[in-house]
Amino acid sequence: MRTVFSIWTWIAIGLCQITGFCLQVVAAPLTWPFDRNWAVTGRIYRLVAVAATKLTPMWSFKVHGATPRPRPKGMVVISNHQSQADPFLISHLPWEMKWLGKAVLFKIPLVGWSMWLSGDVPVKRGTRESARAAMARLGRYLERGMSVMVFPEGTRSKTEDLLPFKDGAFRLAIEHQAPILPLAVAGTRTALAKHDWRFGFARALVTVGAPIPTQGLGLDDLEDLKARCRAAIEQLRAEIRPLAST
Repeated sequence: MRTVFSIWTWIAIGLCQITGFCLQVVAAPLTWPFDRNWAVTGRIYRLVAVAATKLTPMWSFKVHGATPRPRPKGMVVISNHQSQADPFLISHLPWEMKWLGKAVLFKIPLVGWSMWLSGDVPVKRGTRESARAAMARLGRYLERGMSVMVFPEGTRSKTEDLLPFKDGAFRLAIEHQAPILPLAVAGTRTALAKHDWRFGFARALVTVGAPIPTQGLGLDDLEDLKARCRAAIEQLRAEIRPLAST
């Protein structure tokens, strides 16, 4: 049954991806002259992820608790990272933000093209020049009032423990005096296991914490800020883990 459901899910995701890409191609020339942040084409891509999730019989992905009102603008959004299914879950949040992603993803046909049309930002692992360019681009989004999404662990954790946080997201927030918005995800680990083409049954949740201000902070406060954000994500995750599948 899992194999049958997985085949159906890949077909559904593929159809959603093709449809979404076509909509982005149509929307881009109509909206980009007036939409410097490519918010419309980006939102189309997030809604494609939500639609694919709804068509997946093995997944139940939901937002837990209230979402911020007004919607976040110019914030550095961070989250723990459990699975490749995390973007599908986080896309359920009702606002647009630009994602920092591995450069290799942008080379995948359709998926990478859609990420580019969304205005997401590629970064090559272990390359300082690429990292600096990516952070500069994210900074320009923040200056224009667009929130950005970064996984501070840099990769998926293989256990329930958080990996060490990298400096990039926190340095970015301090340099632009942008608030940090912590998220936590739980339950996605079984949704799409590493090295397995089949999907798993998963009941997953994402929840949003309170913004953490960076006004007045300098780079000397970076480690302190990382610790506060890590503690916030740990607390959020502890709240939703009993409600999600393991």
